[in-house]
Amino acid sequence: MDNRFIETGRIINTHGIRGHVKIEPWANSPEALAEHRTLYIGSREYKVISARVHGRFLIASLEGIEDIDSAEALKGSIVYLCRDDIKLSDGEFLIGDLIGLTAVDAATGRDLGRVTEILSPPGGDVCVIQGQREILVPLRGGFIDEPDLEAGRVNVRLIEGM
Repeated sequence: MDNRFIETGRIINTHGIRGHVKIEPWANSPEALAEHRTLYIGSREYKVISARVHGRFLIASLEGIEDIDSAEALKGSIVYLCRDDIKLSDGEFLIGDLIGLTAVDAATGRDLGRVTEILSPPGGDVCVIQGQREILVPLRGGFIDEPDLEAGRVNVRLIEGM
């Protein structure tokens, strides 16, 4: 997929015999993913007929997937959203967009390295920056500014000991 699309989850199983799929969302919540009416799997667009939250997963019925065999064929597939379909408030950004950006210390302007991954431990998401040393920065509490995707950088606010 090109960068007009963003990974948002993975189909981990079927659900029932009528072609429903069980999606593990990588979005903020399964509720956020349930709001979308179009999902992209592989190179194909699927209209969402129905979607409901089931624990931390989303159970979805997709147009053209009407039996367990066709749902089974999608198992393990990555689910994408079109960026144009994602509505963000001012100051909000997509966490996945941080990966690959240059992290810059907001106080000193010093290059800290590149964002290499986002970890999701129980305490909250953490941004991993690889430079002269590895730095782990929480994605909450004002440590990360809104990224400048065109410039390929994000300002990071470090505290003593980071």
